[in-house]
Amino acid sequence: MIRRRIHDKELILRQILMMILDAAAVAAASVFALLLRFNFEKIQEPYLENVWQTLLPNILTVIVVFWFFRLYHSVWRYAGIYELQQIVISVLVVTLLQLFGMGLGGLRMPRSYWFLYAGALAGITVVTRFTYRFTRRMKKKILDKRHGTEVSRVMVVGAGAAADVLIRELTTSDHLQKRVECVIDDDMALWGKMIHGCRIVGGRERILSTAEQYQIDEIIIAMPSVSRKKIAEIAKICNETGCELKTLPGVYQLVNKEVRVSNLRHVDIEDLLGREPVTVDLSAITGYLGDQVILVTGGGGSIGSELCRQIAAAKPRQLVIVDIYENNAYEIQQELKRKYPKLNLVVLIASVRNTNRMNAIFEQYLPNIVFHAAAHKHVPLMEDSPNEAIKNNVFGTLKTVQAADRYGVERFVLISTDKAVNPTNIMGASKRICEMIVQAYNRRSETEYVAVRFGNVLGSNGSVIPLFKQQIREGGPVTVTHPDIIRYFMTIPEAVSLVLEAGANAKGGEIFVLDMGDPVKIVDLAKNLIRLSGYTPNEDIMIEYTGLRPGEKLYEERLMEEEGLEKTLNDRISVAKPIEMEDDLFFESLETLKDAVYEETGEVREMVRKIVPTYKKSKGKQSQ
Repeated sequence: MIRRRIHDKELILRQILMMILDAAAVAAASVFALLLRFNFEKIQEPYLENVWQTLLPNILTVIVVFWFFRLYHSVWRYAGIYELQQIVISVLVVTLLQLFGMGLGGLRMPRSYWFLYAGALAGITVVTRFTYRFTRRMKKKILDKRHGTEVSRVMVVGAGAAADVLIRELTTSDHLQKRVECVIDDDMALWGKMIHGCRIVGGRERILSTAEQYQIDEIIIAMPSVSRKKIAEIAKICNETGCELKTLPGVYQLVNKEVRVSNLRHVDIEDLLGREPVTVDLSAITGYLGDQVILVTGGGGSIGSELCRQIAAAKPRQLVIVDIYENNAYEIQQELKRKYPKLNLVVLIASVRNTNRMNAIFEQYLPNIVFHAAAHKHVPLMEDSPNEAIKNNVFGTLKTVQAADRYGVERFVLISTDKAVNPTNIMGASKRICEMIVQAYNRRSETEYVAVRFGNVLGSNGSVIPLFKQQIREGGPVTVTHPDIIRYFMTIPEAVSLVLEAGANAKGGEIFVLDMGDPVKIVDLAKNLIRLSGYTPNEDIMIEYTGLRPGEKLYEERLMEEEGLEKTLNDRISVAKPIEMEDDLFFESLETLKDAVYEETGEVREMVRKIVPTYKKSKGKQSQ
C-alpha cells in the first residue's frame, strides 16, 4: 500500500513536470515561429502582443488536449511510432483550436506562423518526450561499464514486427543485460537500414561471419510467422556458430501481442526437423469423444498419457486409464485432476495379460471407445526377451480385443508402429501380429477395429533424444549405432492428434499410416543436439558408432509391398489396404504360439516367422 502511494506521487510529479515543460514549449514555439517568419529580424509588435495575450489560454489548451491524447500517461522509455503519431495529431488539434480561438477574438497572425508554430511545438514535444528514453539508454550503458556488468552480445535474426518489439525491449530494459549488436534479414531492401539503432547487416549467409565479427554470445530468431522449414534452415546455420540460440514459440504470440523477451525459449531439436506442425480437425475429434466412456490401456506411458490429455480436453463422460506401472499412472492421474477437476476420471492398475482383470474392467465400465497403447516397445530389450514381447504385445492385445468384442465396445484403436512393416525384430513382428488380430476381429465382430501405424516420437520413453541428452550432460560420448541410420520423427502431441483423428474417421478394418515427414539421419540429430547444448561435435563431445543393435534396421518402412495407400481428408493420414489371410488358420497359429511362449521355449522366432512371413531376423547377436 505504501509502495502504491509512493508510485502515485512519483507519477503525479512526472506529469506536473511534463506540463511545465509543455508550457515552456508553447512559449518557445510561439516566439520561434515569429522569429522564423521575420527571418530572425525585429518581430512586428502587434503579433508579439497577440502571442503574450493568448499565451495562458494556449498553454491550458495544450495541456487539456495532450491529456486527452494521453501524452501524460505513456511510458516514454518504450516510446515508438504510436507515441510519435499521438504527438503529431495532438499538435495539429492544438494548432487548429488556437487558430479558431484567435480568430474569434479578432487577433490576427501571419498565415505562415501557424505552420511554423505547429512544426516547432511538435519538434520540442518530441525532444522532451524522447530525450527521457535516450538518457535512460545512455545511463544504462554508463552504469554497465562502471560496474563491469557482463553484457551478452545479441544477434537478432528477422527484421519484422516481432524483432521490432524485442529489440526495443532489449535496448530499453534496465533488467536485461543484453545488447543487440546486429540484425539479420534475407530481405535485401532492408540491408544497411536500422531498427532502434541496430543495423541490418545482411541475409542468412552473413550469420557465421557476423557472429565472429561482433563476438556474438546469443542469437535470437524473431520470425514467429515464417514456415517451420525456413526456421529449421536458419537454426541449422545459427547452430554452427556455437552461440546460445533462442526463438519465439509461434505466430500466435504476435496475434496475442505477447512478443516479449520472457516469451523466448531455447531452440530445441523439434525446431530443426524442418516441417510444418501437424494440424487436425479438432471438431471431429471432440465430436466422437465427447460424452463417451473412453478407456486407454498403457495410459501412463508417453503415448498413452498424451492420449489421455487430449481426450480429457474433449470432455468425455468418463476416462478410464489402465496401466501396470503405478508411478506413471499416478503422475497422469494427478496432472489430469489439476487441469480438469470436473473430469470423471478412473485410474486402474492392471495388466492387459490378465484375462479376468480385463473382462472385469470392461464389464464394470462398459467403454464406448478403447485406445490400446499398452505394449513393450524397446527393440533391443525385447530381442533379449522375445517370449515377454509376445505375451504382452500379442496376447495382451488379443485379450483386450476379445473383451472389447464381448462387452460391446463401439470402436477399438490399436497403437501400432512402422517397425511392424517387414519386421527385423521381435517387437516389430509382435506388433504386426497385433495388426492382424485387429483386422481379423473386425471381420467377426460388430466392434470397429482399426490400427494406427507411425514411427518414432520425440522424447518418448526409450527414444534416442533423452539418451543423447543424458550422454551430453555426462560429457559424452554420444553413441550412434550407424552413420547411415535414418528415422522418421514426430512430436508426441502431433502423433496422438493424428491417432485421434484417424479414430474419428475409422469405419473398421483399416490400418491408418501417419505421414511422419522427411527422414532424419540419427547422426545429424546427435550433432544438432550437441551444438544446441553449446558444444562442438567431435571436439567437446565425441560421437561414437557402436554398430546396429539386435533387430535394428538402417531405415524404417511405412508399408509392405502388397499394401497400397489411399489418402484421407487429412494429407498426413493414409489407409493401407488390408492383406487377405485365413482367419481360422491364423487363430490356430496363435494358440500354438501361446503354448510355446508360456512354456518358455526357444522356438518363438521360428513360430512368429510362420505367422508373419515378412519377418526376417536381423543378423545381430541374440542372447537366446
